[in-house]
Amino acid sequence: MILAGDIGGTKTLLGLAQDGDLRLDRRYANADFPDFGSLLAAFFSDTRTDPTRLDGACLALAGPIADDGASARLTNLPWTIDAAELAQRFGLPPPCLVNDFAAAAVGAVTSPADQLLDLQAGEPLATAPRLVVGAGTGLGMAILLPNGNGWRCIPGEGGHVAFAPANERQAALWRFLAQRHGRVTWERVVSGPGLSAIHEFLGGGSLSPEQVAELATQDPAGAAGQALDLFLETYGAFAGDMALACLARGGVFLAGGIAARLRGRLADSGFLAAFNAKAGHAAIAARMPVRVAIDPLLGLHGAMRLPATGS
Repeated sequence: MILAGDIGGTKTLLGLAQDGDLRLDRRYANADFPDFGSLLAAFFSDTRTDPTRLDGACLALAGPIADDGASARLTNLPWTIDAAELAQRFGLPPPCLVNDFAAAAVGAVTSPADQLLDLQAGEPLATAPRLVVGAGTGLGMAILLPNGNGWRCIPGEGGHVAFAPANERQAALWRFLAQRHGRVTWERVVSGPGLSAIHEFLGGGSLSPEQVAELATQDPAGAAGQALDLFLETYGAFAGDMALACLARGGVFLAGGIAARLRGRLADSGFLAAFNAKAGHAAIAARMPVRVAIDPLLGLHGAMRLPATGS
């Protein structure tokens, strides 16, 4: 029996997995607890689980992992999670600590077919790298390599690569963002805050990403609809560029919450055209499968499939 966790800035998902299946899961609001240890104690109490009988644990966290893999600090919450302290307090094997996007990436490439939406069938190669990208609060990226019966996950910072405008409107967007930020990265464009910034650039007001998406549905021809179109166009360009960089013939997976929410619009947007617009390498891009991961427990499923023993 393995403990799996997906710990974000506002909520935590915990579950117990056995023989590759998630047997139960619980969701907790982080604000209800002073630290992660208290939250974990509540989970064990709520599920009547004896932690000393667990075989391992893997916790995915929204924050950087220490170089030795033994501790982590959440980016948007003053919590430090120490594997040795948790092991001593609860009688667990020292948990494996991983970045939350790494867990989501593993969850994406191992998702069952009914949790994936195909945008482009492509011609997948079983031994080739997979690329996982995800727009949300930021812009995550990871490369997955087949490794025996599992996966080797290589985290990346592609979201912090410089934004490359593909036409004059995108160049004008670059100038708009450069006045605010100086260096313009892809994350400034392809993220929730990026969608809000694009809406302002096109003459709309200062709105949240959720408000922009809702208005886009009501008025596709207005500033919000145009903002969403431009956002999806740049998202496709980014995904295609990163896929070309690592020759992701195994497939490209969109794992962020934004893609899952906009899955009904993706197929009819400029996403795929921008993904495949690679001049002399367009044929290579067209042979890459592109899929949207829609599993709401993606990070939790990924964590349970990663090694469950830490330092």
